Amino acid sequence: MQITGLVEQALRDGVSDVSARPFLIPAAGPCQGRVLLVHGFTATPWEMRHLGESLAGAGFTALGIRLPGHGTDSDDLAGRSFREWLTAVEDGLTILTAEGGPIYGIGMSTGGLLLALLARERSLAGLVLLSPFLRLAHPLAPFAGLLSRWFPFQERPLAGPAAAHYYSRRPLAGIAQVRQLTRELAGQLPAITTPTLVLAAEGDQTVDLASGLDLFQRLGSHRKEYHRFGPEVPHVLTTEENPRWPQTLELILDFLNDLAGEGPWGEVSPGGTRPD
Repeated sequence: MQITGLVEQALRDGVSDVSARPFLIPAAGPCQGRVLLVHGFTATPWEMRHLGESLAGAGFTALGIRLPGHGTDSDDLAGRSFREWLTAVEDGLTILTAEGGPIYGIGMSTGGLLLALLARERSLAGLVLLSPFLRLAHPLAPFAGLLSRWFPFQERPLAGPAAAHYYSRRPLAGIAQVRQLTRELAGQLPAITTPTLVLAAEGDQTVDLASGLDLFQRLGSHRKEYHRFGPEVPHVLTTEENPRWPQTLELILDFLNDLAGEGPWGEVSPGGTRPD
């Protein structure tokens, strides 16, 4: 399968918005590596486009995939499983593997969890997990599967650019699938040894921030680093709504360049943590 196959699948699924379809951005100049970008729950590849363009400008080919049930409608997402999402991520990895060279995975929220789980079985040169978690912040999230029988969707207000790129109706059945994903990943964390960078934010109201740190600490990676932004930074770190976007991009590029052998790891020792 090639990028054209991913786009054709999106069209068959009814993805009408061009920005919600998969994208491939070749590296500007010599290619230092290839990056698989995976968006979060209820989002679309648009969420990763700004980062993909920045990576391409820095010498990395960027492939942004679309998770099944996203970019269509909430009813579609309600019928999908995290296994389908994982297959889509694996398809993206297969496309990049055919090109040769090192492959890195960058995932936003749920997208990062999928990449981490896949890294247990597939070879990745590095992982960047943005706002990862093992628990959602909403106190009723553990009961999403049960509640979905009576309340299929959770309504949420959206404003600004996000309104056009995220579902305002979140299917509780989908949230239950996210929880199944976290449970499966939790048991695999010690066996995941891929070099990993984790970025989180105190302003995150979507996930349990402490559970993201727990995820980081339980990773089996010898080389890993955790950075935490302050309360001014929200859950989504990949768009221009992140007030610390320049620092976010700098941390990601420093990490990738170091793994590619072209830049310093920085002053924090592998396995260290620090707020930013």
